[in-house]
Amino acid sequence: MASAERAEERQENYPRNGTLQESPKVRPQAVGPIEIFRFADGLDLVLMTVGLLASLVNGACLPVMSLVLGEMSDKLISGCLSRTNRTNDHNCSQSQEKANEDMMLLTLYYIGIGLTALVFGYMQISFWVITAARQTKRIRKQFFHAILSQDISWFDGCNIGELNTRMTEDINKINDGIGDKFVLLFQNISTFSIGLTIGLVKGWKLALVTLSTAPLIMASAAVCSRMVISLTSKEFSAYSKAGAVAEEVLSSIRTVIAFGGQEKEIQRYTQNLKDAKDVGVKKAIISKLSLGAVYFFMNGTYGLAFWYGTSLILSGDPAYTIGTVLAVFFSVIHSSYCFGAAAPHLETFTIARGAAFNIFQVIDKRPTIDTFSTTGYKPEYIEGTVEFKNVSFSYPSRPSIKILKGLSLRINSGETVALVGSSGSGKSTAVQLLQRLYDPNDGLITVDEKDLPALNVRHYREHIGVVSQEPVLFGTSISNNIKYGRDGVTDEEIEKAAKEANAYDFIMEFPNKFNTLVGEKGAQLSGGQKQRIAIARALVRNPKILILDEATSALDTESESVVQAALEKASKGRTTIVVAHRLSTVRNADLIVAMKDGRVVEKGTHADLMAKEGLYYSLAMSQDIKKVDEDMEPVTYATEKSIGSVPPSSVNTTKSGLKPDCDGNSEKPMEHKETSLPEVSLLKIMKLNKPEWTLVVLGALASILNGIVHPVFSIIFAKILTIFGKNDTTTLKQEAEVYSMIFVILGAVCFVSYFMQGLFYGRAGEILTMRLRRLAFKAMLYQDLSWFDDKENNTGALTTILAVDIAQIQGATGSRLGAIVQNATCMGLSVIVSFIYGWEMTLLILITAPVLALTGIIETTAMTGFANKDKQELKRAGKIATEAVENIRTVVSLTREKAFEQMYDETLQPQHRNALKKAQIFGSCYAFSHAFVYFSYAAGFRLGAHLVQAGRMTPEGVFAIFTAVAYGALAIGETLVWTPQYSKAKSGAAHLFALLEKKPTIDSHSLTGKSPDTCEGNLEFRDVSFFYPCRPDVVILQDFSLRVEKGKTVAFIGSSGCGKSTSLQLLLRFYDPRKGQVLLDGVDAQELSVQWLRSQIATVPQEPVLFDCSVAENIAYGDNSRVVPLVEIKEVAKAASIHSFIESLPEKYNTHVGLKGAQLSGGQKQRIAIARALLRKPKILLLDEATSALDNECEKAVQQALEEARRGRTCLMVAHRLSTIQNADLIVVLHDGKVKEQGTHQELLRNRDIYFKLVNAQSVQ
Repeated sequence: MASAERAEERQENYPRNGTLQESPKVRPQAVGPIEIFRFADGLDLVLMTVGLLASLVNGACLPVMSLVLGEMSDKLISGCLSRTNRTNDHNCSQSQEKANEDMMLLTLYYIGIGLTALVFGYMQISFWVITAARQTKRIRKQFFHAILSQDISWFDGCNIGELNTRMTEDINKINDGIGDKFVLLFQNISTFSIGLTIGLVKGWKLALVTLSTAPLIMASAAVCSRMVISLTSKEFSAYSKAGAVAEEVLSSIRTVIAFGGQEKEIQRYTQNLKDAKDVGVKKAIISKLSLGAVYFFMNGTYGLAFWYGTSLILSGDPAYTIGTVLAVFFSVIHSSYCFGAAAPHLETFTIARGAAFNIFQVIDKRPTIDTFSTTGYKPEYIEGTVEFKNVSFSYPSRPSIKILKGLSLRINSGETVALVGSSGSGKSTAVQLLQRLYDPNDGLITVDEKDLPALNVRHYREHIGVVSQEPVLFGTSISNNIKYGRDGVTDEEIEKAAKEANAYDFIMEFPNKFNTLVGEKGAQLSGGQKQRIAIARALVRNPKILILDEATSALDTESESVVQAALEKASKGRTTIVVAHRLSTVRNADLIVAMKDGRVVEKGTHADLMAKEGLYYSLAMSQDIKKVDEDMEPVTYATEKSIGSVPPSSVNTTKSGLKPDCDGNSEKPMEHKETSLPEVSLLKIMKLNKPEWTLVVLGALASILNGIVHPVFSIIFAKILTIFGKNDTTTLKQEAEVYSMIFVILGAVCFVSYFMQGLFYGRAGEILTMRLRRLAFKAMLYQDLSWFDDKENNTGALTTILAVDIAQIQGATGSRLGAIVQNATCMGLSVIVSFIYGWEMTLLILITAPVLALTGIIETTAMTGFANKDKQELKRAGKIATEAVENIRTVVSLTREKAFEQMYDETLQPQHRNALKKAQIFGSCYAFSHAFVYFSYAAGFRLGAHLVQAGRMTPEGVFAIFTAVAYGALAIGETLVWTPQYSKAKSGAAHLFALLEKKPTIDSHSLTGKSPDTCEGNLEFRDVSFFYPCRPDVVILQDFSLRVEKGKTVAFIGSSGCGKSTSLQLLLRFYDPRKGQVLLDGVDAQELSVQWLRSQIATVPQEPVLFDCSVAENIAYGDNSRVVPLVEIKEVAKAASIHSFIESLPEKYNTHVGLKGAQLSGGQKQRIAIARALLRKPKILLLDEATSALDNECEKAVQQALEEARRGRTCLMVAHRLSTIQNADLIVVLHDGKVKEQGTHQELLRNRDIYFKLVNAQSVQ
């Protein structure tokens, strides 16, 4: 507790101190290096300090080892060890026993260094991973708490998606930056400084010469990485363009198929891929070049150092022996290497500081309306008398636009008051102010004569129940959703509330009753069911004030009457405030308040206001037509909002035109499918690269050349060390020069072969990626629609296959293959060289190599295992956070912030435990793999010394084997690191082949089938039965029969899920009926060519899909078989009454409409969609709720355009609003997939059956 309070104090003081210091200069976008640890408590500080000290000790191990190595070389070369002392007698100044003891001592030094590395390495890593986990957990909790306590106005101004990324990714970045990476940074700094010191003390001349090439290495690496970074971002933006095309096309697949736009889209996609390919090839070449340059300079440095070292020894400087040269050389090389290795860790830490800036800013932000505050007056009982006194308000995100301008209104306790008015008149705003989601700019709002800000926010909100236009349900069971209404609700209360909300009966019909899961955002339920559960949730609070914000606007007529009845039951004895667009729903209110421009214009009962003939009267009359009263308000049918966003519920109520959703919860089938994909062999993956085989072969040759370099290097290295055993200075100098020169040549060979690898493999890989992406995209576009309905093939999953899976396949071909060939060559030759020099020592070192490889593998598998577990756990935590943040208004109005915090905490627990386990495994593996290197050195040199003594080996052999095999083992390690990528490539390839081999049943690509010369437009459905392939249990159409004569307009009406839209989709042959026939001019649609059939039909959907290109291109999309001239585009635009609007735009027909047409209003999009449909010159026009989403003004314009469009064509319409279809030639009422009644508007009214009831339910008066 104390630590938490300390943190609080620190938080309070921190902003003040911060501003004082920073006032002169602009605050940087990163927190200070110490401030990032502000959430550490006492234990964390101890762990961090001990870990840092351990890292400094651990850092000293490498430089000390190079000292020992130097001594050892001197002992070996001096020749005192060997019994055959004929040649080297003169060099040896001590007895053999003494030399033996010295070797033993040096071996013990090695073991000592190993043990130090073992203990301190473990401490530094595990301690820091533990404290990072502890701090991160605290940050996550604080951040989530801070977000939940912010004002609603803060949420208006921030991007919700971004918040969720911050919650996961930014905090993960902090975790990376303050964990093991931070301590490795210190270890590298320690190695660097100690190594440099040792080098300069032992031999400053040589140290400086060796260092002289370091700037070159750094500069070349820096230049290349700068280029690689800019190319990567270019490649990324080029590919993200292609990815955006893919996402846009796949998410609007129905439109693409209906208009036959597949080939056009494939071309658009391929065009963007070409750019990505070109950049990719450049990037491959440059990244290999940078590697080549580094190797060239490295080998050059070896040559330079040995050449200069030789001249120093020969000049007779007593300080320099070959051992000194080695010690100095390796100290300097190691320390400069560590300097480079520190850079990425430093970068990670800097990234963490940047990420923390945003996070800490949110944590430190104090809200003006604090939901967690405990201050404020808490009345025992609230009566519910509400008064607005001269309230003015504008939203903080748009301060220039005044919404309320002096609103005054009194609502007595227990009254039902309706607020009506056109959009933007301030109805919903007034209601939000009443919930105190915002505070008014001027004026007062009082409840029971108490000023709102004086009351405790949380306590006050607990007395309000809210049912909004689009009710938010959380992804849990029905009973839990109702429980969110109030703490400590009993099951009886839940049932009572459900009965009051008319929800009890349908809940009891579910197999799991109250435990039925509602799905994400309540997706498994229909709109009416969600609404009633939301009402039950509001009622269980037993609120004094009930707010209904357009609670029924999103429902069809049948659901509406049920929900309306529930609401009227609910508002008894409570102050109820209703916001409504459909006036038929508020006729019975005690008081109706008509608002305009943020003021009250008139108020009274329905009868009073109708008599006044003022604003209310005009609103009522605009919703009234002919003998039938209709409702023409802009109603967005939430139940059928956008294709795919609402899966049909388990009860068949949702509109069938939606993308049917397969299996309510697809977690398990996913796993099942994963396994059923056939294994893909490496050979099959390789074969994909067949067309580029010349490039691959040339690349492989370059790799082999590169693999030869290292074994040759080890032989030369050994020779150079042992020439000092000889005594002839002239030959010595000559040999040293030759060998130094060979080092430089080896460097050049590396440079060239790396460049060749980049050139050949880069091209092969990029061409392959592009070809596979194109093939995969094409295969996707020609699949059946039922394939897209499958939840596993949602847009996200498909774009991932294109972006990720295929990139992974590239990972198993091309350059990866090159690395394997290179490493295999290197390892093979190294082992051969070693066996020639001495087989015993080679065997010993080969035995240690697998152990090293094994620890590497354990470390990587442990890491990936933990990463996956963490991902799962954090995903669950993220889901809770996302749900709370996305629906923050609901969470706030239900005062459920604490419940969400608690759930979030609970999901963080397992991840935290994981992190503590990870610390142990990670620490142990790290320490062991590092210490083991020292142990294997000790064993190797001890055995080598023994063999030299026994005369079974020469010192040259010892060095050659050491260099060859020890570094060869590193090469093996590199190859092993590659295995996870190979398995990824296999799974990616499996997905790809499965996709390419899947043949659609309705092949839009084929040209087979009849293509008659003319099309009359006579339609017939003959005994059609149908269910969606992914929901075989829900039958949509049963023995449905209907004839439509050419040129007639037929309207389908009926409640959601009765098969209206489905029949249109069967006509387009998106699906084939299970039984029966769909006939066009007497020919079965299945016998006609799919392309011909679709070219005769045009469709205008409820939510028209426009593509992210110009207006002209969108209209021209109507006919993808040719290039459409602008004249023709203008003609259809005129017919759709959108031409004058387009001409008024600055860029006219070249105006970009934005993603999904976001730059245009609903009515404008609709009319462009109509123009697009007309351009096809279709014989048959399908209108699926084409005006439901528009308000009165737009609707009239679109309605006119549609009337024009229908002339002389067969037209099928689907509608919920009866006013739009009363002039149809035939109205067909569907119920449960059968025709219930059909006839004209007047005939059906005389029947007094379903149609008559629907008409009355929509009347105003």
